[in-house]
Amino acid sequence: MTQSQVQRANSLTVRRPSAAEAQANEFLTFRLGVESYGIEILKVQEIRGYETPTAIANAPAFIKGVINLRGVIVPILDLRIKFQLERASYDEFTVVIILNVAGRVVGGVVDSVSDVLTLAADAIRPTPEFASDTFDTKYIIGLATVDERMLILLDIEKLMTGADMALVDSAVH
Repeated sequence: MTQSQVQRANSLTVRRPSAAEAQANEFLTFRLGVESYGIEILKVQEIRGYETPTAIANAPAFIKGVINLRGVIVPILDLRIKFQLERASYDEFTVVIILNVAGRVVGGVVDSVSDVLTLAADAIRPTPEFASDTFDTKYIIGLATVDERMLILLDIEKLMTGADMALVDSAVH
């Protein structure tokens, strides 16, 4: 190294991330109907085009069946049906997000995948409290506004490991 290179290297300062940047999380965003959702990118294993899964007898309606993913049998859940949205239609935009949650691989069918966003912790607003017990928000981490649209951030681990999802294990094993 020449003396000028050494001087330049010594004059560089290391930029430390701010507290907000250190608490930032990346979310994969997707659509179900007209709503936008986000899940932690670290839970996503891969994104695949939709292929009709093999149906499992006596499975709940939201469990579409299973696929063989490189030797791993993966249950496929339709999140639109799980969230009781209008009937899903499967087209060229329909994708399956392959998730790795709670030590198992599960696929979630969504209408389309949008992008990956980095959200600072202070950009995420808490879920509002509702007086009714019929509306469950335990699967929602919070809400964020991105480019004039509301983004519902899901705790996909809680959703996939909920008591009603235990049916996935019994339907597959």
